[in-house]
Amino acid sequence: MPAAMRGGPSARPTGQGAATAAARGRTAAPGGGLSAPTILLAALGVLLAALILILATGGRGARIVATVGEGVSARLAGAGFRLAAVRIKGASPLATADILRAAELYKDQPLAGLDLDAVRRRIESVGWVHDVRVVRLLPDTLLIQVVERRQLAIWQAGGRRQVIDVRGAPIPEADPARFPALPLVVGAGANVGAADLLLELSRRPAVLSQVDALVRVDQRRWDLKLKSGGVIQLPAEGEAAALRRLDDLDRASGMMRIGFDRLDLRDPTAVAVRPRPGGAAPAAGELATEG
Repeated sequence: MPAAMRGGPSARPTGQGAATAAARGRTAAPGGGLSAPTILLAALGVLLAALILILATGGRGARIVATVGEGVSARLAGAGFRLAAVRIKGASPLATADILRAAELYKDQPLAGLDLDAVRRRIESVGWVHDVRVVRLLPDTLLIQVVERRQLAIWQAGGRRQVIDVRGAPIPEADPARFPALPLVVGAGANVGAADLLLELSRRPAVLSQVDALVRVDQRRWDLKLKSGGVIQLPAEGEAAALRRLDDLDRASGMMRIGFDRLDLRDPTAVAVRPRPGGAAPAAGELATEG
């Protein structure tokens, strides 16, 4: 019988021997221990038994389960179920650093024993976050899916500027200096109701592009301060109707292009305009010129 060549193909088990070897290969991990999938299945079985124990014994069972859970977590961590990566979806680059800081996660943390509800609550405390979902991706990843609060405007009041969301709530972590494109709303209570007025102005980009700030007056109505230095006074009620009148006047007279010192739209039956010093008010049938 020819001798087997060194380094050549070795004999393969057949029949029942092959099946036994295959089964051994599926359950054995490198180094002779159990594989990670086998440990995971065993852990699930232990947790199911623990649940039955809690239902049967009450508080004493819960203490036993806590001890068992720690052991299971350590066993899974030993099998490679440790935190190696955190994936954050839905958050802006500015918000990501604050979210990671609040999550209080660290590399090689046992993933199975991680309290996902506690992580979620910590992330929800971050001002950027409207909603969040935290999911384990075994064997070594944590997924954080975030719905971020939309930044609406910069609110200036009491000598302080803050970024606010669409509900008017401040976002403490947001630095106003990083949001130069956001509109400015000024005054006590200006954060409340700013979303409705900005929505109306967004339908009139020619007007909005000339607005420097939305100023809240006596917490009941708005003035639009223009980049040219002019002011448009809006009524306490019927802001949308007043802006439509402004559209009509601008089409008829080019008022926004010519400019003015003050335009009073508070009276729904008339418009009063104060020309710029040294200038003249544009002609329009319903305008009343202030001296």
